[in-house]
Amino acid sequence: MDSLVDSLNNAYQEFVSGAANVLEANEASGAQKTAATDAALENFKQKWELFRVACDQAEEFVESVKQRIGSECLVDEATGSLAGKSGQAAATTTGLPPISAVRLEQMSKAVRWLVIELQHGSGAAAAAASASAHSHPSAPFDARFTEDATQ
Repeated sequence: MDSLVDSLNNAYQEFVSGAANVLEANEASGAQKTAATDAALENFKQKWELFRVACDQAEEFVESVKQRIGSECLVDEATGSLAGKSGQAAATTTGLPPISAVRLEQMSKAVRWLVIELQHGSGAAAAAASASAHSHPSAPFDARFTEDATQ
């Protein structure tokens, strides 16, 4: 992460330097278009693009960390792992009993599969996913039964 911050900072400093060079070239030419102002503008454009790339990379990193933290929190909450960390039972924080991490992963994959199929416009996807989710004999899930909470 430090290298990402350093990269972003360096790109920003270069961007600001490029802007200053454009202003200096413009002032030196008496606000006339010259080869020096054109070169300064081209240099500024390149530094702007590099700064944008650095910003995009930083944004991607932040998003990936947010997703990872969110996923870890979801698994902790769903499996009751927060109970050991906070001293409270997970069922009391959400009102729902914990489920096994394996079952949570299976449900997550089923939801992802449904989203992909629905994005491709398959109307039959929901029925097929529902049937395949309930046909898996090793991990049936029904919220009415508490055996999922004890896995």
